[in-house]
Amino acid sequence: MNDQIHSEGSGHEHGELGDAEYAEFMELAAQEGFDPEEVEGALDEAGHGPLPVLAVVGRPNVGKSTLVNRIIGRREAVVQDKPGVTRDRVSYEAEWAGRRFKVVDTGGWEQDVLGLDASVAAQAEYAIETADAVVFVVDSTVGATDTDEAVVKLLRRAGKPVVLCANKVDGQSGEADATALWSLGLGEPYPVSSLHGRGTGDMLDAVLEALPDAPAQKFGTALGGPRRIALIGRPNVGKSSLLNKVAGEDRVVVNELAGTTRDPVDELINLGGITWKFIDTAGIRRRVHLQEGADYYASLRTAAAVEKAEVAVVLIDSSESISVQDQRIITMAVEAGRAIVVAFNKWDTLDEERRYYLEREIETELAQISWAPRVNVSAVTGRHMEKLVPAIETALEGWETRVPTGRLNAFLGEIVASNPHPIRGGKQPRILFGTQAGTKPPRFVLFASGFLEHGYRRFVERRLREEFGFEGTPIHISVRVREKRGRNK
Repeated sequence: MNDQIHSEGSGHEHGELGDAEYAEFMELAAQEGFDPEEVEGALDEAGHGPLPVLAVVGRPNVGKSTLVNRIIGRREAVVQDKPGVTRDRVSYEAEWAGRRFKVVDTGGWEQDVLGLDASVAAQAEYAIETADAVVFVVDSTVGATDTDEAVVKLLRRAGKPVVLCANKVDGQSGEADATALWSLGLGEPYPVSSLHGRGTGDMLDAVLEALPDAPAQKFGTALGGPRRIALIGRPNVGKSSLLNKVAGEDRVVVNELAGTTRDPVDELINLGGITWKFIDTAGIRRRVHLQEGADYYASLRTAAAVEKAEVAVVLIDSSESISVQDQRIITMAVEAGRAIVVAFNKWDTLDEERRYYLEREIETELAQISWAPRVNVSAVTGRHMEKLVPAIETALEGWETRVPTGRLNAFLGEIVASNPHPIRGGKQPRILFGTQAGTKPPRFVLFASGFLEHGYRRFVERRLREEFGFEGTPIHISVRVREKRGRNK
């Protein structure tokens, strides 16, 4: 079996399908009555890789989170009439005019902690670092302030495309206020009411022009360059201590006070005869939305580090119960589609009773990532550090694995024959064929005769893992249902 599965570092003209494989696949789709354009669309969507990133920036209380809600089409970003209110999550997927992209809301910080200018600068710097384009939101009823001017300088220096949003223009009378913002020198101000939706369509059209079709890969340097590893976890679980231990010297300030680390520190470290790039990230606190400015900024930087990494090593304090925070951090890495290794720190401090209960917690609380390699380490003593590299390599291998279409369809045929989908409403939907549209992480598209229930999709994922491995990586499965036209089977 292993000779039929391989890892691929680069895509082909048709996603990651070679010419012959693509032709064979399209012929199969035509035989089953699928529209070629529909199949192409499904492959493009599943094989897209990283989405272009749009950052929404601006000073407090100009309506950034309201605008984000309007763009994504649902109320997810927390909105209050108080500067500095935000929520745990900072990025969302959005779609406009058939194109998908990721929106990063840099919505909140406590403006009086770092000083307003410093806080706004931190947000703009984050946008510069992670975004492919920026929406700069200005309150048109107030006009351009000194703080707005400071952000403009940062954005100009970055050279990223900027769309200027003149927010809070609720009618014709506010158009003149928006026109005054030409003075910022960022081009045309788009008059918008993010609260009522007025003008957002024109602004989003401008955003699509500014966003690249496919962003540059945030992870992975030139071929043969060091692989990127993000150390993530809640505050004070030992991320900095672990980095110092693997580096063999004190490179990062370690303090018992949680949250000492503010910015990620990239370190080239030789481990197991291989050079890796480790990113030590600031710990994620329990409630991001009421943090002090520096901590909120640290949370944003952690999200950025995960986006740029290939592998997320999630550090968990094994001496404490697995918390909702731990699970949320893991979810962040899974949703970002990164390879994952779970490292249980402070293992040397556990007695037999704690080990017993921890194993039970892992079974119940971390069942959703039972596929992730696990290492039990001590950042202080160095216990089992030698197991970290094999675990990372295993996760990367799973992350890059691709199953050829022919082999995949033979496997899917076996599944359908031995474990057919349950009959629902007198009909029995079945998987007709499928392909792996991409890697990093593995992304599959299944074409079916009817809707596949969530439980059956989970079953297919479990069988894929049993058959082909995929250890240490999330798997994305999308299903396309044949429309009721063409051939009936």
